Amino acid sequence: MNVLVLNAGSSSVKYQLMCVETEEVLTKGACERIGAEDGIFTHGMKPNEVKEIVAMPDHENAIARVLDCLVNGDTAVLKSLDEIDAVGHRIVQGGKYFKGSTIVNDDVIAKIDELIELAPLHNGPALQGIYACQKLMPGVPMVTVYDSAYFYTMPPKAFMYPIPYEYYEKYGIRKYGAHGTSHKYVAKRAAAFLNKDIKDLKIITCHLGNGCSISAIKDGIAVDTSMGLTPLDGLMMGTRSGAIDPTVVTFIMDHEGMSAEDANTMLNKKSGLLGVSGVSNDSRDIEEACAQGNERAQLAFDMYCDRVKKHIGQYMAVLGGVDVIVLTAGIGENSAVTRKAIFEGLEPLGMVLDEERNAVRGSERVISSDDSKVTILVIPTNEELAIAQDTYELVSAAKNA
Repeated sequence: MNVLVLNAGSSSVKYQLMCVETEEVLTKGACERIGAEDGIFTHGMKPNEVKEIVAMPDHENAIARVLDCLVNGDTAVLKSLDEIDAVGHRIVQGGKYFKGSTIVNDDVIAKIDELIELAPLHNGPALQGIYACQKLMPGVPMVTVYDSAYFYTMPPKAFMYPIPYEYYEKYGIRKYGAHGTSHKYVAKRAAAFLNKDIKDLKIITCHLGNGCSISAIKDGIAVDTSMGLTPLDGLMMGTRSGAIDPTVVTFIMDHEGMSAEDANTMLNKKSGLLGVSGVSNDSRDIEEACAQGNERAQLAFDMYCDRVKKHIGQYMAVLGGVDVIVLTAGIGENSAVTRKAIFEGLEPLGMVLDEERNAVRGSERVISSDDSKVTILVIPTNEELAIAQDTYELVSAAKNA
């Protein structure tokens, strides 16, 4: 079965076309800067990857361009769109409705629309992607895979907030988490890599990219995670503040005359590594600026690593110890400097990094030393494969029903 996996953001669409049975990626690409005149459309597999500067007014236009390149031009991999058997959509927020992946229907669409306010940068664009596929690929089955679904195993003591209970009852305000597809994938992959039963392991998974989250996994299920009602909570990130004293927000709003929308923009798009360093939200730029002696960049880097370290300690307490720590996503997979800084000083807790093994980018490897009581792993995430597999299973089951 050929599954087209779509991951839509506020101004982007990433895609992969995959044969699920063989796990072969047939092609992939990305539409960036949707809505701008100088949009970037990247498509095809290296070394034949093509990059174009082209205006893509909206998500429907972007997805139409993706579908066209699949069947036309030098990067075509299909004879017709009829060879696409299903589409899998990444949805960040499933709220109280979705405890697992679902086949798209009108009710599913209505519920995703209702949840836009919990993930405005993701759920809205994902819906636009669904609408575009319904228009451009009528009749092709679609599946929605939710980042938050993996965390429905968390106990109430982990997902509830210490605010009046009525707001949970009225509005469903609780911790939902995000990056669940990634956390689930790398935890299962880590157990397989180590040739151990995941139910016998206490695992902390660290998804460290422009967005960051950490999860505690025990007996094969998630028991806690750092992101909350929205993806803003938890760790310091590229442009997101992560967890801060709530009074900081009301103080700044009062003194700067900010609206709620202004404050939301500040916390989501102007904070984190970018806000502290004044340099960039990209960790590579931060590391380079640190090497040049930029003090604010160094402060941002130190704050970032400190917060990851604290969450690792917190989740060790939640789990009653830890057997495996997994690092994944852009920073987790590729930044040896960041990984080293995170684990410095944790040797008394049984975490000993091997510097030679730590010199790795984007491949599976144990990076802890032989005498480390905790196994530290780099596992590249593959959310697209996980989404494609869920899509395959649901569509196949529906056909055979």
